[in-house]
Amino acid sequence: MFGDIYRGRRVLVTGHTGFKGSWLVSWLLELGAEVAGYALEAPSDPSHFAVLGLERRMRHIVGDIRDRGRLAREMADFQPEVVFHLAAQALVRQSYADPASTFEVNAIGTLNVLEVARTLPCIRAVVLVTSDKAYRNVEWTWGYRENDALGGEDPYSASKACAENVAYSYIHSFFKPRAGAAAVATARAGNVIGGGDWAADRIVPDSVRAWSDGRPVVMRAPASTRPWQHVLEPLSGYLLLGAFLMRRQAHALWESYNFGPDATVNQSVQVLISALAEGWEGAQWQVDPKGLSGRPEARLLKLCCDKALTDLAWRPVLTFTETVDFTRSWYCLHRQGHAMAGVTVEQLRSYAAKAAGRNHAWTA
Repeated sequence: MFGDIYRGRRVLVTGHTGFKGSWLVSWLLELGAEVAGYALEAPSDPSHFAVLGLERRMRHIVGDIRDRGRLAREMADFQPEVVFHLAAQALVRQSYADPASTFEVNAIGTLNVLEVARTLPCIRAVVLVTSDKAYRNVEWTWGYRENDALGGEDPYSASKACAENVAYSYIHSFFKPRAGAAAVATARAGNVIGGGDWAADRIVPDSVRAWSDGRPVVMRAPASTRPWQHVLEPLSGYLLLGAFLMRRQAHALWESYNFGPDATVNQSVQVLISALAEGWEGAQWQVDPKGLSGRPEARLLKLCCDKALTDLAWRPVLTFTETVDFTRSWYCLHRQGHAMAGVTVEQLRSYAAKAAGRNHAWTA
C-alpha cells in the first residue's frame, strides 16, 4: 500500500494517544514504519491507545505540543523523515470552556511543529491535520472547496483557521522557496467515527456509554447533518498525501486537501444514531429539550473532495452502512472482551481489501 513508501521510514505522529492518532500509528506499524509519538497522556479512560498496547510497540513520548523546546529536542533525537501533526484540542464545547488553551494548542502547536521542522534537514514531508471546521461555515448546501474562506465563530473553528493561516505563512516563507526543505501540506477532514473513541461530547462514544449502562443517549441537535466517515477514510488520505510529498510530486506540494465521505454519507445525527442502534439490544435515545444551550454549532456542513480525487486519485471507500457496521462491531467486540489489537488490525486489513476490490490507487 502507498507504494510501500513507509516501510523502514522513521515517522513522527503528534497526538498519537488520541483517537485518530492511535489508529494512524496502528496503520503505520502495519506498513512497516518505525514510529515515534509526541503527545499528552491518553485523553480518556479507556483509550484506544491503551487498549491496543501501542506504548510497547513504538517510541512513546509524553509532552505538550506547546513546549517548543521539548518538542525540538525529541524531534532532533528521533530524526523523523515524515511528520503527521494531529495533536489538537478537538472538541467544540471544550473550546468554549477553555478558549485560550484551544488557541494555544491548535494554532501555536502548529507553529511549533513548523518552526522545528524548518530546522531539521532529516524531515522530507510534513502533513498538518486541521479540520473541516476551519471553513467559515455559512451553511450552504454544496461542499466547501479548499480555496473557500476560512474562519469560525466558535473558538475551536477559529483556532483551526488560525492553524491553516500559520501553515500558509510558513509554507510560503520558509519551505516552498528553499531548496531541500521539507514538502508540507495541510489536510482537512470531517467528523470521524470508529471504534476506540471515548471522548466526551461526541455522539458515538456518548451513545456507547449510555447504552452500555442501559440509559438512553441524549441528542442535542438531532437534525444537524455532518459528513460522517470512518476514521480510516481520512487516514488513508493523510497517508497518501504523505507519500506524494515524500516523492515530491508537484501537484501535492504546498497545498491543502479535503478528505470527506461520499455525499450519501452526509447524514443527520438522528439517522446516524438510528443506524448505530440496529443490533444493539436496548438502545434508546431522547432529545435534550435545552438543545445546544446557547452554544451555536453548525447544522449543515459538507466538503467537496474533488481536488483530492484529481490530484491524488483519493476517494472514500466505505458506504454509510459499512461505516456504521465497522464502528458498531468494534465496540461490541470490546464489550465481549476480545483482544482489540487484533480486532483493530483486522479492520485495517478489511478496509484495505475493500479499497483494493474497488480499485483505489493507494492500495497498489
